[in-house]
Amino acid sequence: MGRLEDAQELVKTDQPGAEAIYRDIVSTPPGMNDEDLRNYELALMDLGGLYRDSRRTSELAELIKTSRAVLSAFAKAKTAKIVRQLIDLFTTIPDTLDIQITVTRSCIEWAISERRSFLRQNLETRLIGLYLQKHSYTEAITLINALLKELKRLDDKMVLVEVQLLESRAYHALRNIPKSRASLTSARTSANAVYCSPLMQAGLDMQSGILHAEDKDYNTAYSYFIEALDGYSAQDETKKSVAALKYMLLSKIMLNLTDDVHQIMTGKLAIKYAGRDIEAMKAVARAHSNRSLAEFELALADYKEELGSDTFIRSHFTALYDTLLEQNLVRVIEPFSRVEIEHVAKLVGLGTGQVEGKLSQMILDKVFSGVLDQGTGCLIVFDEVGRDKSYDAALETIKKLSDVVEVLYTNQASLLD
Repeated sequence: MGRLEDAQELVKTDQPGAEAIYRDIVSTPPGMNDEDLRNYELALMDLGGLYRDSRRTSELAELIKTSRAVLSAFAKAKTAKIVRQLIDLFTTIPDTLDIQITVTRSCIEWAISERRSFLRQNLETRLIGLYLQKHSYTEAITLINALLKELKRLDDKMVLVEVQLLESRAYHALRNIPKSRASLTSARTSANAVYCSPLMQAGLDMQSGILHAEDKDYNTAYSYFIEALDGYSAQDETKKSVAALKYMLLSKIMLNLTDDVHQIMTGKLAIKYAGRDIEAMKAVARAHSNRSLAEFELALADYKEELGSDTFIRSHFTALYDTLLEQNLVRVIEPFSRVEIEHVAKLVGLGTGQVEGKLSQMILDKVFSGVLDQGTGCLIVFDEVGRDKSYDAALETIKKLSDVVEVLYTNQASLLD
């Protein structure tokens, strides 16, 4: 039995002993035959996995740094694969975003010094994704612009699709929807010219659904989210599958299709991904169906992490809550011509200040006619006055007369010429 096999056996009973053997193997440059290279690679990944499992991030970062000198002797494709796999070990360790960015930057600098363009491009693409996770959108856009110029020149469609999709996500996060849509269109055009992996296709579908939802086209968004869920589920991407399922439910909630929400909830995929994320959407759907602000607020409070951590869901539920509040206020004030704001607040179960602010906004938006009497703390509601049809007819007559005068003036001018 070789030293590598000894270490693999020791991991189960004596981790420090196994670590010592692994460290000894990776500290010695391997021979150039295939077996030595394979054993070195296995020892390197096993030691990295050991650091990951014990959440020793600094040791893992140091391992990546020290192994690069040896990896320089490997084939370029093999080196790129190993470096990516080592960095991937960080992804399952919580709160390691900053160290991932630091390590990735360091590896990019090394790739530049070694003139490994493919690895550098791959790592820069990864770094863009990390910047988006950290909400460092300026850094992400700067890197995207530089990388896109290079990729378009090289006509590397595979990486180009990924970078353009990241660009779309970055602009969406910055609320620049037109640019986000343009980037997604470019990504789909590039994807049509090359084989696109199922995971990448699912990402394109997910982003398409998100942008359609921004346009309030929830039916089309729902169709894209179904495609994304199928793609992610087939690739065993649990986290992304749950997100796609939540977005499907969001689309149905925004369309006020409660029966469809229930049907999805009892479906095979919803049962597969059952958990607090799906329960959170169920609670919101129930509150919306009951037109209950109290239930809505309770759901947002009980599932703060599940509903508040996703900016896409949070923005749409903020709009949904606003609409629900507006509907409740209209229903409450309908019987009154004059009512105390405090009384309205009690009826809808909210604070007086919040209700007063919303009523003021509704008056400005001409949802109803009225005025706030802050001296007495009352809302005065005016009777709706129908639009005078004779006024519209007069405007139409004036417009037609204006057109006639314009034609006569043009004819007169042509005669003088």
